[in-house]
Amino acid sequence: MEHFEGRRLVIATKHGKEKVLAPILEEMLGVQCIVLPEFDSDQFGTFSGEIERTSDPLTTARKKAQLAMQIADCDLAVASEGSFGPHPTIYFAAADEELLLFHDKKLEIEIVVKELSTATNYATDTITTWDELQDFAKKSGFPEHALILRKSHEDLIDIKKGITDSIELKEFFIDLKQRHPKVCVETDMRALYNPSRLLVIEQAGRKLAGVIIARCPSCSSPGFGIIGVTSGLACSLCGNPTNSTLAHVYGCKKCGHRDERLFPNNKREEDPMFCDYCNP
Repeated sequence: MEHFEGRRLVIATKHGKEKVLAPILEEMLGVQCIVLPEFDSDQFGTFSGEIERTSDPLTTARKKAQLAMQIADCDLAVASEGSFGPHPTIYFAAADEELLLFHDKKLEIEIVVKELSTATNYATDTITTWDELQDFAKKSGFPEHALILRKSHEDLIDIKKGITDSIELKEFFIDLKQRHPKVCVETDMRALYNPSRLLVIEQAGRKLAGVIIARCPSCSSPGFGIIGVTSGLACSLCGNPTNSTLAHVYGCKKCGHRDERLFPNNKREEDPMFCDYCNP
């Protein structure tokens, strides 16, 4: 679209996220994506703990975008931040939440989207035998997905990251095991070592681009997207309002125009099992 056609957009990453983000952004926005070899996103925190992330994901992504724009001397940036742990509602499942932030200094707009997925191999374990390590590796999608080995989850010195070779995996395991009774194995969650995560980032990228090109019906500014939800979808049995989503609230970053759109995904009633009256 004309707001972005031909402009340079820096993707604030050192871990290969441009592989999935650049094609989407260039096709849908018409921008020219660039990456900076000298950009070090690890300074804002590492998954393996050598550098602690001191800010929340949104603030961290915002800092990445601002620094990347400063270094690249451009006014468009996309930055991301991933978080891993138990799914907020499916408690037995691990989840990957990817936050993507788009900043346009020229138009003075910031757009943020999130993608939550259970399609992740995120895991960690403490092992004592090679057979246990092989079992963990198989479940984690090794060698396409890299592994991390270290003395313990808290150890930040005796650590080997980005392992994608079986011989290297066994050699470092034997070395650690000779010196320690137990070994910690983890999935490497850096994007360039984790194809599953890259797919979730790609999904978030498509969502982000879709929001960016959506124009406000009032002022025509880009970025007209969901800013909230309204609960109260009626129970199909008793008709009482439930806590399920009745409507999405869309908003404009520039003029503040709001629009409530009923029945997302055309769902007009809720199952009684989610009704506090029918299923107290």
